[in-house]
Parts: sequence; C-alpha cells; structure tokens
Amino acid sequence: MTNEILNQEDYIEPRCLLCEEPYGAEKSVRSVPQMRIIDKMNEYMARRDYEDAERHLLYWLEEAQLGRDLRGQLMLRNELTGHYRKTGERDKSLENAEKAIELLEELEFEGTISSGTTYVNAATAYNAFGEHERSMEFFEKARVVYESSERTNKDLLGGLYNNMALTCVSLGRYEEALPLYESAIKVMADVPDGRLEQAITYLNMADLFSEMKGTEAAEADIYACLDQAYELLKDPNVAEPGYYAFVLEKCAPTFSYYGYFGAAREFEKRAGEIYGKS
Repeated sequence: MTNEILNQEDYIEPRCLLCEEPYGAEKSVRSVPQMRIIDKMNEYMARRDYEDAERHLLYWLEEAQLGRDLRGQLMLRNELTGHYRKTGERDKSLENAEKAIELLEELEFEGTISSGTTYVNAATAYNAFGEHERSMEFFEKARVVYESSERTNKDLLGGLYNNMALTCVSLGRYEEALPLYESAIKVMADVPDGRLEQAITYLNMADLFSEMKGTEAAEADIYACLDQAYELLKDPNVAEPGYYAFVLEKCAPTFSYYGYFGAAREFEKRAGEIYGKS
C-alpha cells in the first residue's frame, strides 16, 4: 500500500450536485461587470429611460448580492442613490446612500477615493432632500479624503467643491460658498469637457449673488455669470452627447429665470434634438 497524500477535495463532500463547492469551503466571489453596467446605464439616461434604468440597476444589485460581490454592491448602491435623487424618491435614495456607507466599513475602504465618492453621493442626496446639516457632514468627510490624496482626479474635486457650495448656500453660509465655486471652476478648467461643469457652476454662482445681494443689486454679477455659462455651453463638441443634453436641459430654466429667453430656447431645442437621436 502506498502512502498517498490526500487533498481537501478528496475527503470533503460537495455542497450540492449543481455546484462544486464542498462543505466548509468559503463561497467564492462572483463579480458583476461594472463597466458594462455603467455603459448600459448611460444609454438609458441618454434617452431619459428612468424605468429601465432602475430595473437595470436592481437586477445587477441582486446579482452582486448573490455573488457576494461587495465592490459591485457599493458601485450599484451609489448609482441607485443618484438615480432615486434624480427621480425625487427620497426614502429610496437615502436608504441606498446609507447602505453604501455601511459597505465602506465592510470593505475597509475608509480613506480611499471610493469612500470620498460615496460620501459625495450621500451628501448630494441629503442636500437634495433638504437635510443640509447631514449633507455637510458627508461633504466634510469627502473633502478630507480628496484633498489628502494625490490620486484624486480633478473632476472629483470639481464636483465636490460645486456641490458642497450648494449646501453652504442652503445653510446660508454664503461667504464659504463663493470660494468653493471659484475653486470648482479653476479645477474643471483642466478636465476634458470640464466646461459643462464650469457652466453649471457659473449658473450656481448667479443664484448665490442673487441670494447674497438681491437680484437687482447683483445684476452685473449675475449677467457676467450667465454670459460665461452661455459661452461654455454653446459648443456641442463633447464626448458624451447624452450628458451634454442633460446639462443643457438642466441649465435652460436658469437662463430663462434671469431673462435670457433666447438662450433657454436654444438649449432646450438642442437637448431635444440630441434625445431624439438616441
């Protein structure tokens, strides 16, 4: 009789006939295709198909949970936070934001760029639904992460500064908001297609000046911001036409509010043309 070394799979019974994982073995992670999910999500959003976008995200969230893919779950929770924010579903948005925060701890991702992005998503959602103090807590956490890392992409910093400034305005902290908007504009100057985000920031600044001084007293500052935003938005040569249409549609009401009716109609028409081609 020969002495044969037995491997674990030789003496542990399979868990079931359909899966080859034996009893006692740790279940393997089955990762979801994150980039493919995001690409498909962009297609839905380009044509404003919110129903299918939600169905798409919930399907892959279930797959990530079944596959024990915590990274995939984090990405999908972040996407769902933003999706439900856009559709105005407060409870669903904030529930996903909090579950994303919990996943950071489970993954030991605190202090990483991923944590900063998750904090920004949560903060933006809380601000959108009127919980400004809670929003600022998350923005402060994100700022610590982003500003302490050399790996932070400039577009992330620009988004942080712009959205954090919006929360400052909501809290009446106007003197803090203005330098944040200025930082956002400066940072986004070095980002491809960053002019779209710069335009949004200029329009936010117009609202800030109106809040600080009153619309009549701030007229010169407001018009200067609108002129800058118009110049940044009128060039259609951008990498993602769907997002360009989304920005045009988002910005048009602000132009209209301040009397730039021609610009508002121009951008609404262009957005409609882009959506019609999607």
